[in-house]
Amino acid sequence: MMSYFSKVEKPSEALLKLKLKELILNILVSPKNPAISNYFCKVAERKTPSLSEIMELNFRYNLSLDNYAELCNRSLSSFKRDFQKIYNETPGRWLLNKRLDYSALLLKNDNKNISQVVFECGFEDLSHFSRAFKARFGVSPSSYRNQPST
Repeated sequence: MMSYFSKVEKPSEALLKLKLKELILNILVSPKNPAISNYFCKVAERKTPSLSEIMELNFRYNLSLDNYAELCNRSLSSFKRDFQKIYNETPGRWLLNKRLDYSALLLKNDNKNISQVVFECGFEDLSHFSRAFKARFGVSPSSYRNQPST
């Protein structure tokens, strides 16, 4: 691979794809890489990604429902239907509650300022976050942070 990248001229896209396939094939057939080979086999066996795994890993990112559906390898309508079956609530409501719970955890256990917490939890707007937080927990984020832990 180094011979392709050490030249001034960039290799063609087709050649890069071919070499990547060759690399993966070499990893799979080599007895020196059992862990990586097993990982590739498990990924290849999984037909539909686990919706709950994907949501738990990505709820902090401010993505559209279309983006979440795409990550889950589903159409938007299939995503919403499957989500409802798993969580018994809409994706929007679940995301809001999950982000608010995570923000409450950060406010109590982290020294980040409120703006940092807001963006780390997937909110884009501080005022929306403050209203939603107060509606959920009954106090403002700063008051919540200053309350003694129970």
